[in-house]
Amino acid sequence: MPQKKIAFIFLLLNCIFLNYTFAQKINEVDKIVAKYPKSFATTEKLAERIEKDFDSDYDKARAIYSWMAFNMKYDFNAFLNPPRSQGFSYSTEAEKQRKIKQINDNLIQKSFKSQKAVCEGFTALYQHLASLVGIKCEIIRGDSKISVRDIGRKTTSSNHAWNIVLIDKKWRLVDVTWGQGYYDSSKGRMVADFSPIYFDTDPDYFFAKHFPDSGSYLGNRLSKDEFLNGPLIYNKTIEFDYRIKSPESGLIEVKRGDKITFEIKNVSKSNQVFYLNKYNRAVKVQNPKEKRGGLEFQILYDNNVGEYITIFVDTNSIVSFKII
Repeated sequence: MPQKKIAFIFLLLNCIFLNYTFAQKINEVDKIVAKYPKSFATTEKLAERIEKDFDSDYDKARAIYSWMAFNMKYDFNAFLNPPRSQGFSYSTEAEKQRKIKQINDNLIQKSFKSQKAVCEGFTALYQHLASLVGIKCEIIRGDSKISVRDIGRKTTSSNHAWNIVLIDKKWRLVDVTWGQGYYDSSKGRMVADFSPIYFDTDPDYFFAKHFPDSGSYLGNRLSKDEFLNGPLIYNKTIEFDYRIKSPESGLIEVKRGDKITFEIKNVSKSNQVFYLNKYNRAVKVQNPKEKRGGLEFQILYDNNVGEYITIFVDTNSIVSFKII
């Protein structure tokens, strides 16, 4: 078969796969919201449309998430060059609260009109829209874990914000900032990539990548050490429910010649599992064993293994560890 024809078939199959994957991401609420206008005159108009189309609080909260993730972009320039903190004077507590509300309202309207924001704008707007449809919502600030350099950090910092919404007497975790896309360092720009996984996220996954400033969630204390020293997981890990059973720590103490044992749930021999060595070459795992609904395999720590090990499943990065 001619090379051009092979390339065309590959491209066609790739497009079909991508379209199928995107279709799998979209649920019935998202399909309706995807047909909404890209902009509304006011936040009240958007809230009215959502209330007209959906009955349950769950669907309304999801519709807010979807519309924002479909139509808003992360303002990376504002992240790199944050505006100065806006100070103000006041003589009474009432005046103080009034001015704080005015600053917050300005942030909400600016984010809504420009359709660009950093996490503070995303969370404020999400909370505002939730209130308009009668859903209780709060903003949580804390730390985020987004790169291999975050594995084994000594301290947390307040660098991110997300929401929790009360639906059917249960608080749900929402991070619409991460739902709209990601920063591609190789291209030096934000990439729009709708991800449904940060709406009503499983707390086990959510707190592997988020740590609240209070150190607690719904009164329960979270482990700061587990957050800082845990492995780095990726979006596909959450999407396909790839539970990382072993190693439990993201910091692997090992000597040359040792074998490191890995176990990941919901992966089988039918999956292509590999890692990248320090020369950025893919190395397929050898002799994997199916075990307890997952896959167990070993990687030899030799001179070809770099400072970090990132495991891939079917071309998707799943988990990263730091070698000590």
